[in-house]
Amino acid sequence: MSATSIQSLLDRTKDFSLDETLVFLANEYPGKVIFSTSFGQEDQVITDFIAKSNTDITIFTLDTGRLFQETYDVFHKTLKKYKKQIEVYFPEAASVENLLKQKGPNSFYDSVENRKECCFIRKVVPLRKALAGNSIWITGLRAEQSENRNDLQLFEYDGGFEIIKFNPLLKWSLEEVETYLSENNVPQNALHKQGFVSIGCAPCTRAIFPGEDIRAGRWWWESSHKECGLHGAKKE
Repeated sequence: MSATSIQSLLDRTKDFSLDETLVFLANEYPGKVIFSTSFGQEDQVITDFIAKSNTDITIFTLDTGRLFQETYDVFHKTLKKYKKQIEVYFPEAASVENLLKQKGPNSFYDSVENRKECCFIRKVVPLRKALAGNSIWITGLRAEQSENRNDLQLFEYDGGFEIIKFNPLLKWSLEEVETYLSENNVPQNALHKQGFVSIGCAPCTRAIFPGEDIRAGRWWWESSHKECGLHGAKKE
């Protein structure tokens, strides 16, 4: 995918609203536009937009096997509200079984390498399966979520997964996200009211303290870049 192609998308949609961009993409890439949700606040905003746009955009989620019950609760509420199917991808059972047999259930606490191995098995591999054969991957990334995301564009090419990413909420603030959710009565994860901003797997996520970085609650025992490999993954 050339830089020219990405620039073309940026140019063609520069005056479009989010709604209009979703319709444009669904028409331009029929049956090839897919949205990954973890049921966080940003993802719930996008789910609401997709449901209201009535376009042929597939919504899917990754069930790692270690999610919070509150995440399953908002998953269920989202299905009931929008009446739109959400596809679910699980990690390969044999890989999880082997990981636990060789290193135990909590190996991710021992080193960054171990943690990334767990993320790779539970998230990256299923994501590759979900994205295969599609053209546009819609994400809930926002620039202010971490310093690693400040240089993202609305459209960009992800070489690791060989797909174009569309980041519709890139310039939104957390306040704008929360306002939209409230005004549109969108289902939310109950953990958000308990200090959880970024919610992933249960053993790897905690609430953040006042003044802490928005990603501080993810892999809180590490001093890494706080990424799991879903964004910026290398092709192997």
